[in-house]
Amino acid sequence: MPKIALGTSREAAQTDCIKALVVEFVTTFLFVFVGVGTSMAAGELEANTLVSLFAVAVAHALVVGVMISAGHISGGHLNPAVTLGLLFGGHITVVRSILYWIDQLLASSAACILLKYLTGGLNTPIHSLASGVGFLQGVIWEVVLTFSLLFTVYATIVDPKKGSIDGLGPMLTGFVVGANILAGGAFSGASMNPARSFGPALVSWDWTDHWVYWVGPLIGGGLAGFIYEYFFIVRTHAPLPHEEEAF
Repeated sequence: MPKIALGTSREAAQTDCIKALVVEFVTTFLFVFVGVGTSMAAGELEANTLVSLFAVAVAHALVVGVMISAGHISGGHLNPAVTLGLLFGGHITVVRSILYWIDQLLASSAACILLKYLTGGLNTPIHSLASGVGFLQGVIWEVVLTFSLLFTVYATIVDPKKGSIDGLGPMLTGFVVGANILAGGAFSGASMNPARSFGPALVSWDWTDHWVYWVGPLIGGGLAGFIYEYFFIVRTHAPLPHEEEAF
């Protein structure tokens, strides 16, 4: 059974942790910049809803795959739900998880502030529930979509017995993000990522339905991490890996 490691406050001053936080900030910033920027562009261009949704899905799929690969020093989490899933699987300490969450939220906010400036003050579109979609439905959407994201992360990146797909994890994770946006984007917005939702909400100062994008992804991510680690990964000895191996 995976054990959650608390860690110590000294981690924040360690060189490897500082490097990881810098890389996590950069990759999360670029992920949100591209993702939100594409959503803003889709809103400005004259295109039908399906085309816009497809464009947003493709952009997120591409940037997620690249940023996970580019962020190998930090693990390329990009997402508090991913960090929580890895925490529940025993791959990162509580202390470092908290530092990552703060880092991810700051990076998302900075990306959205810059986008607002670069676009001449355009609103950064927030995640919110579609008409007719209730709070419970929205939470369940986000739980299921984020569960599928973390299950893919574990199966293609974390699992030491991933076999022939070794090295393809970042790309495959990007694919599932894009597919999830196509499936759920018209209903819950398919956030799967509290940081991705936080930056636009902060800059627009519009917190409509915002709690859904914390509760759903964190439940889905935590469940996937715990279930995959507990039921599908067999280890005789499983210490916390080095940071480069955590994701």
